[in-house]
Amino acid sequence: MIDVTFFKIFRRTGSASATVIYFREKGIKFPRKLRKSPNRGEVVWTELYHSKALGILHNPRYAGAFFFGRHKTRKLADGSVKYEKQSRDQWHTLIKNAHEGYISWETYEENLKRLAENAQAYGIDRRKSPPREGIALLQGLVVCGICGDRMIVRYCQRSKKMIPYYVCQTARIERGEAVCQCIHGESIDDTISELMLESMTPLALEVALAVQKELEHRTDQIVNLRKQEVERVRYEADLARRRYMLADPENRLVAGSLEAEWNQKLKTLENTQKEYEDKLVADHYTLNQQEKEQIMSLATNFPKLWNSPKTPLREKKRMLRLLIEDVTLIRSEKVTLKIRFRGGATKNLETPLPKSIAELRKPDPSLVAEIDRLLNHHHEGEIVQILKNEGRTTGTGRQLTLNRVAYIRRTYKLKSRYQRLRDQGLLNLNEISKRLQISESTCKIWARQKILKSHQYNARCDRLFNIPDMDIIERLKQGNQTGRRLISIKLISNRLNEV
Repeated sequence: MIDVTFFKIFRRTGSASATVIYFREKGIKFPRKLRKSPNRGEVVWTELYHSKALGILHNPRYAGAFFFGRHKTRKLADGSVKYEKQSRDQWHTLIKNAHEGYISWETYEENLKRLAENAQAYGIDRRKSPPREGIALLQGLVVCGICGDRMIVRYCQRSKKMIPYYVCQTARIERGEAVCQCIHGESIDDTISELMLESMTPLALEVALAVQKELEHRTDQIVNLRKQEVERVRYEADLARRRYMLADPENRLVAGSLEAEWNQKLKTLENTQKEYEDKLVADHYTLNQQEKEQIMSLATNFPKLWNSPKTPLREKKRMLRLLIEDVTLIRSEKVTLKIRFRGGATKNLETPLPKSIAELRKPDPSLVAEIDRLLNHHHEGEIVQILKNEGRTTGTGRQLTLNRVAYIRRTYKLKSRYQRLRDQGLLNLNEISKRLQISESTCKIWARQKILKSHQYNARCDRLFNIPDMDIIERLKQGNQTGRRLISIKLISNRLNEV
């Protein structure tokens, strides 16, 4: 029943990970046979894991087939056994429809095809991989400080720039749980670069050479001990030879026992001598003067080499791996880096959490203060031109426009130019027209002629007006009426002349 449900869910979701998540969310357990003592062979019900789901989907037995030779075993020199998966044409036996299956062979083939389409990296990026061309410096070296699994690298494009992220998703893949950690990698890579430049100093290299000298001294001591071991085994082999030579030939049982002991001692001598010679070549290496000078010159050339744009990222990663074994990341209020060097030394560093998209888009506080100050004397259209001349931009480096300045004003709740003028008691066109008892067109004409003092408050040339001296306005209105009467008399006289 469980297996039938499993294949139905996979067919509906089309993904092994989605199937695992479904089983976890519904609380459905899956049978598993224990393969280790003391309860070997016992069936227990546990959560479905991603590896188990893939094993079922790849197993032809669930499609009613009998097979043999899907894996090839090979015994290694150290006694361990290595399993190698074989392609289908290399299997020893494959008999389709040998028994009743949960799914048909055609469904099994479709499932394999769907898995191949879903698998892009086949899980290789979850292991410690060799350095490649990606921009993430710690690719393959990052360990999650929460669950202990290795973190992978994902890239995100932001403003035409690739940003690395270190992600721990083993729990997500295997058990359908949430992603353990996802950490912005740009600041982490910058911190590691600074650490590399700090580490490659003349003092550090002098210490390294001193350590190398001490190691050479210890190597000489170890070589002497190994040499003494060879001499001891040689003496025992020689002693066994003399015992055999002094034995009575008539006593064949004793002679045979001594001969076997001699042979064993000779074999031990041969192995010890070979081990001594091999380790002598591997361990005993002394730096000459030229190599020491080259190492010391690296302190001055390394920053230039590291910061050079011509240095490939793959080579930077290789240099990094010469010093660093791995880096453990823990994200909390800050990102903690626990760096483990090749020699076993450790170092803890902290970096602030990277800013979010919203924080990155926030304008500089000085820009907001400058807009607030300029609104006392200029409208937004003028402010845009002033800020452009000063070379100011938004938080993301974009050019300031009228809409962006208006957005900043609304977001930070700055008083508009209109509100500031109204607070000073200025009147709009309708109000000044009623107060002066003249038409709005006359108000506009007087404003253009500087008779009325006005202030523009937006880019559409709308204005607010100061309250004028009423005596001046009365004289203007009388002069305006006299001028209109003269114009009317002149028009009438022209028409009479035409008649």
